[in-house]
Amino acid sequence: MVIFLFTDFGHDGPYVGQMHAVLAQQARNMPVIDLMHDAPAHDPRASAYLLAALAADFPERSVCCAVVDPGVGTARLPVVVEADRRWFVGPGNGLFELVQRRARTCRDWRIRWRPEKLSQSFHGRDLFAPVAARIASAGIPPADWLDSAAGEKPGDRPGATWPDDLAEVIYADRFGNLMTGLRSEKIGAATVLRVNGHAVRHARIFGAAPVGEPFWYGNSSGLVEIAAPGASAADMLGGATGSVIGLESQG
Repeated sequence: MVIFLFTDFGHDGPYVGQMHAVLAQQARNMPVIDLMHDAPAHDPRASAYLLAALAADFPERSVCCAVVDPGVGTARLPVVVEADRRWFVGPGNGLFELVQRRARTCRDWRIRWRPEKLSQSFHGRDLFAPVAARIASAGIPPADWLDSAAGEKPGDRPGATWPDDLAEVIYADRFGNLMTGLRSEKIGAATVLRVNGHAVRHARIFGAAPVGEPFWYGNSSGLVEIAAPGASAADMLGGATGSVIGLESQG
């Protein structure tokens, strides 16, 4: 078993360390991997496409504790999802929608259990980390902590109306590369992307594109990514998380 952490907390401040402290106490000797802590801030929708792409590389029986939760403390439900023998624990705000939609097999539950002390602002530490630790330690979810969501329809889930592929920038990395919510297998190499009025054409690898000229390619997670060799595509195109991507078919 391994536990992955996926959050929008950032590495500054105490929050990631506090989650590690809970997992160290309640899932002793269990490896914990910081997958990323700069997921799109306050944005479960963009984060859902990113998480679904990254989760394809998770080993079976792994547990992902994911927290992008602008509605913490509200009526949004805490959930556990099993998708293709991988466990996901976090807020029921659409964060796991693409993971569920793309899975061959999927089950989900609502978390009934509440700790003796539950803050209004940090369910990642107080609720989600303990549930993730319990699943990782036992290999199965604690039945007395959960209520099945088997009777609920997929169309009623938060995020159910989101598209299968999102033609927007969902993540900008430190190099200024722009990751989109589009799966590269779904669009052809002849497709031209439009970002803030700029035309961006395909190149297979960085070395096939002129230095300083933006291009798009299929990245290592299977998503369409826009980059510029030796430069920042974000600066050149004015792109950022949420920027809309236009698609033009070229014969």
